[in-house]
Amino acid sequence: MKLILLGAPGAGKGTVAKQLTKIDGSVQISTGDILRGAVRAGTDLGKEADGYMTRGDLVPDSLIMGIMEERLQEDDCKSGFLLDGFPRTIPQAEELTVLLEKLGIKLDMAVNIDVPRDVIFDRLCTRRTCENPDCQEIYNIKSMPPKKEGICDKCGSPIVQRADETEEAIGHRLDTYNEKTAPVAGFYEKAGLLKTITGTSSDIVVAGVKKELGI
Repeated sequence: MKLILLGAPGAGKGTVAKQLTKIDGSVQISTGDILRGAVRAGTDLGKEADGYMTRGDLVPDSLIMGIMEERLQEDDCKSGFLLDGFPRTIPQAEELTVLLEKLGIKLDMAVNIDVPRDVIFDRLCTRRTCENPDCQEIYNIKSMPPKKEGICDKCGSPIVQRADETEEAIGHRLDTYNEKTAPVAGFYEKAGLLKTITGTSSDIVVAGVKKELGI
């Protein structure tokens, strides 16, 4: 499958993507993970992106599109891919359309995961991430805490609250999403590719995607 997963920060795009990869071997592509890896590695891209990400701002298109073109041409994308939270703006959607045409790739659909703002805010405020760059396991201190407080179940590293998941940064991220990213759904609706699935459970969303794809 070749899908775009849309939805506000905390809508569950990453969780849904991980479940969908198990169906046919499609790979999850998250620009957030790629960028955070560059920040940890201290690359030129990472240094430039770090300031934007810490504030909860969108990273400029010039940094994103080059990464995306390289990633889509890697061998593991041949069986399919799930774009997790990308594109985030209309210009990115337009550039991605051109890029996919250039690479000869046809999308199956764009899935808009619709979750109420209050649910998202609560999820993000209580989310914690393993600080080990090779693990990055995600927890929720309310609904899915680690077995030992503050310690990752999988690798034993500390789990932390990301800088962009404080209450102030979350509010800013959601406002930025509503202003710049929500209109992307309209872009794909006009293209006849959009399917909106409402649900706070990843299982409901995955079932909706499978139904739309006929699998």
